[in-house]
Amino acid sequence: MASAGFDTRIRLLLLDFDGTLADTRRANTLAYVAALGEAGYPLSEEEYAARYFGMRCEEFLTQYGITDPAERERLRLRKIALYPSFFDTVRLNRPLWEFCRQFRSLGGRVWVVSTGSRANIDHVMRHLGIGGPDTPADEAPLGRVDGILSGLDIERPKPEPDCFLEVMRREGCSPRETLIFEDSPIGIEAARRSGAGYFVVKL
Repeated sequence: MASAGFDTRIRLLLLDFDGTLADTRRANTLAYVAALGEAGYPLSEEEYAARYFGMRCEEFLTQYGITDPAERERLRLRKIALYPSFFDTVRLNRPLWEFCRQFRSLGGRVWVVSTGSRANIDHVMRHLGIGGPDTPADEAPLGRVDGILSGLDIERPKPEPDCFLEVMRREGCSPRETLIFEDSPIGIEAARRSGAGYFVVKL
């Protein structure tokens, strides 16, 4: 990984968040199970992990069968509220993060590019000690990323490559100058379609 990351042609690292930079699988799953359970919708950890993990909330709830937009929004907000209750299960991918810190120290740029909600990403990053571009240094003891692009920032979600291409556009980088880290099948497919090099992360 280090030799690829420090190739002088690579100027930009794009990181998926859930399952790549942070192991949030169980926290996300438990928050959804709890939110839906409160509303009387049966969902097991096993069913969510097998069928829905990696989807944007709107897509997940629609596929689950909740047709009322107001009900989907209520459940989305309730999931966000419950999510921090399960942060004791969240783990940072420390080898990847240390690599990113070294890359930034040499002038590279690092973004989080996720289908998740910005609120969820911000909450977990704060818990882990990582900041966004505007976070004061004393509030980000483990360092910062240069940007965050989340689910609502782009019209077509992964597996379309739009999210990655948009960050490349903002940073003035080509796919040849970009390296992507992803874990889910839809994220890996989006990375492939973007034309950039990519690593598959398994936590």
